[in-house]
Amino acid sequence: MANSNSRPRMARAAAKVPVVREPAAKGEAIADAALRRLPGYHLSRADIRMRKVFHRGLKDLALRPAEYSALVLIDGNPRINQKRLGAALDLAAPNLAVLLDRLTERGLVVRVRSEEDRRAQRLHLTNKGRKLLARAQPAVLAVEEEAFSRLSAGERAIFIELLQ
Repeated sequence: MANSNSRPRMARAAAKVPVVREPAAKGEAIADAALRRLPGYHLSRADIRMRKVFHRGLKDLALRPAEYSALVLIDGNPRINQKRLGAALDLAAPNLAVLLDRLTERGLVVRVRSEEDRRAQRLHLTNKGRKLLARAQPAVLAVEEEAFSRLSAGERAIFIELLQ
């Protein structure tokens, strides 16, 4: 016969769990002062909101923020290779490969073996990729305007400078 000291470890741990007060009632403020002092918390919250606005504004184009960024960088840097694109987007090689696979499967990007370095692949937009980017750019500007409409042009410039 087992005594109380031989109970499984989890049962003993569960018995020591402190009692937590009920969640705040609807409309009651939540205690978040410790988080509100942290710039990283606000950046994270802003990122979440910005992604929602971006997805809503570009849902018809089925573009994710990283995909849009990749298209812009490939378009603006005709000799860019995968390594440089990954560094510019701060993406690990496996994540970049997945992103480029999606863009390639959609017919937006082609990989072309470099003539100077046979190990490298240059990235180019296809005609379809250029057309999608041309449609996406005004949509992204509209998203940015919606997200930052409360800031003056000067405040936006300062905000960008601070983020950089």
